[in-house]
Amino acid sequence: MATDTTEGAARPSRTWRRRLGWLAGIWLASVCVMFVVAVVFRFLMAAVGLSR
Repeated sequence: MATDTTEGAARPSRTWRRRLGWLAGIWLASVCVMFVVAVVFRFLMAAVGLSR
């Protein structure tokens, strides 16, 4: 049974790119969520008079 070395070499590259894509996507989503939380807290603090 012969295996194609080209296919084996391309597969890990795609998996690493996919993993890095997921990592970047999760990081970006967490940054966006933290921004929304910070804006909500700032709004709430301003509403109760705790900020300028």
